[in-house]
Amino acid sequence: MAKGFGARVLTPQQEKEVKIIKRSILKHFQCLKEPRTGRRQDHNLTAIVTIGILAVLSGADGFVAIEAYGKAKREWLEMFLELPKGIPSHDTFGRVFGMLETEELEKSFLSWISSLTEKMDIELIQIDGKTKRGSYDREKGLNALHSISAWSSERGLMLAQKKVDSKSNEIKAVPLLLKLLNIKGAVVTLDAMGTQTEIAKQIKQGEGDYVLALKGNQGKLILQTFII
Repeated sequence: MAKGFGARVLTPQQEKEVKIIKRSILKHFQCLKEPRTGRRQDHNLTAIVTIGILAVLSGADGFVAIEAYGKAKREWLEMFLELPKGIPSHDTFGRVFGMLETEELEKSFLSWISSLTEKMDIELIQIDGKTKRGSYDREKGLNALHSISAWSSERGLMLAQKKVDSKSNEIKAVPLLLKLLNIKGAVVTLDAMGTQTEIAKQIKQGEGDYVLALKGNQGKLILQTFII
């Protein structure tokens, strides 16, 4: 038997789970740059980020929900995280995540997801653009929020996501999204917006295959499809 943080005695099964988590999520997020300066830091950055990510993956939709998740899972979290001051408050989660460099956090997250998908042997990746409902506000002059994401339907897992200025710019975001993914051996599906020669080439260069939707205005391509 081994001892975890806080002198907790772990069973062999728990010890195995802790090792797996340390080799996966903790490994990829512990290198994040500490954004807090000149403040009393009651909670370490790795713990804050890890709880936040695990909570969101479990369905949490805000910082209050993240705090609630942490409190509900505290005993389990203490097996692999140092939590001498308990679970951070929702204000702490909000403040710290607001200070983190978005690109740095995204890079760590995608690195972690990629390490998981390699072991999970994902075969089908769906790339799709969406508009957030209720994000458009004419009176305040706010445009609707658009994003494009890559989704593994078999695993129920979002692999990557990019924000776009407008729905018409989704086509420009697809190549950037593909660069973030390991598509070797995968089948990538896109709607008609992504049916472009350069996108198809990029998928093949990544050693993936593709299924692209066709619309009537892509006459030559539809004709070639029927001939094939």
